[in-house]
Amino acid sequence: MTLKDKITAWEPQAVWSEAGDGMWTVPAEKFHDLAARLRAAGFDFLRSLTGMDWGEEGFGAVYHLEATATGENVVLRTLTPSREKCGLPSVCDLWKAAELNEREVFDYFGIGFLNHPDMRRLFLRDDWVGYPLRKDYDPALNPLRMTNEVSKDSAPSFELTSDGSFIRKRNVLFEEDEYVINVGPQHPATHGVLRFRVSLEGEIIKKLDVHCGYIHRGIEKLCEGLTYPQTLALTDRLDYLGAAQNRHALCMCIEKGLGVEVSERVQYIRTIMDELQRIDSHLLFFACLCMDMGALTAFFYGFRDREKVLDILEQTTGGRLIQTYNTIGGVQADIHPEFVRKVKEFIAYMRPLLREYHEIFTGNVIAQERLKGTGVLTREDAISFGATGGTGRAAGWACDVRKRHPYAMYGKVDFEEVLFTEGDCFARYMV
Repeated sequence: MTLKDKITAWEPQAVWSEAGDGMWTVPAEKFHDLAARLRAAGFDFLRSLTGMDWGEEGFGAVYHLEATATGENVVLRTLTPSREKCGLPSVCDLWKAAELNEREVFDYFGIGFLNHPDMRRLFLRDDWVGYPLRKDYDPALNPLRMTNEVSKDSAPSFELTSDGSFIRKRNVLFEEDEYVINVGPQHPATHGVLRFRVSLEGEIIKKLDVHCGYIHRGIEKLCEGLTYPQTLALTDRLDYLGAAQNRHALCMCIEKGLGVEVSERVQYIRTIMDELQRIDSHLLFFACLCMDMGALTAFFYGFRDREKVLDILEQTTGGRLIQTYNTIGGVQADIHPEFVRKVKEFIAYMRPLLREYHEIFTGNVIAQERLKGTGVLTREDAISFGATGGTGRAAGWACDVRKRHPYAMYGKVDFEEVLFTEGDCFARYMV
């Protein structure tokens, strides 16, 4: 029996649409039951959960699910009963990633998720008026506020009763006898991007409440008033250590929507640029980790070698941090005449230096004691939280998107997917 047949049997009211890559529309009251069946059938990875405003059709959410064992994918969507009754069932009991994803949807669309333990805003202030990604949102409702937010020690949640009414509850975040401190937003180990409230027992963090708003820049809202080519300028800044990959992803999305075919030469150039950017990013990670742990010499090594990558990128793209190189259908300009030679020289230069990195930092007793056994994430939790990339691979999850969903020329090049099983900070460092 195919997956399509199974979903039809499990939920006869689910409606299949061929739009895009195909999608099921499921009534809100039936959605959690179908989601639970899919979770039991091996769809253990919630790839994304996206809020939507479909205008007169109402609000809702789109769920991309993947079975990590088979690589199967399925897309579901569900709608709220109306624009006034904005409630959907929570799936954070099925996928841990949904807990923050649903808070984000609530923050921007005002969709409440029933049985979610913490229905607070995720990025915006608790006193924010309105929901910014609704089509009828009025930005004038929120003048600039210079006062601090008040930290709350409880979180609202909602339950649906048998008669259709809602029960509002409050879940305690921190008890009075807990030792709660702030970490960030200016803490040296968070690099200014977010704030944590943590409950400590000695040096052990027993509980954590994350405030993500410090890194939110409203880019999705800005894109509503821009043309497709104009949006490319924003993607480089989403993560300036992955500028090439972010812009590459958006270009591929637009090219797919427009039916634009990209030449093989451009695909190779994009792949090489992505990998140079990845090396640049990993070198900065190494340098900053070492600096945060007091290993200043290793910090200088990482930045010295990262500069060599940036020099290569700059000759072709004109940028060092922000690349602005990929365009819809191609790239801004061909590679620099010295590009190939310099890349080959860098590869020969960098390989033996990795041994030096290990000699100066990896085997250090302080690094080993601080990193090994710390922050352990199991493979199952990594998948449930959607912790992809090096974090997932350090826990034994073969989640490399270049292998599982090859794009550009990744399907035609041979490379090893590095895996560790310990799932701790040291394994993530080694990846």
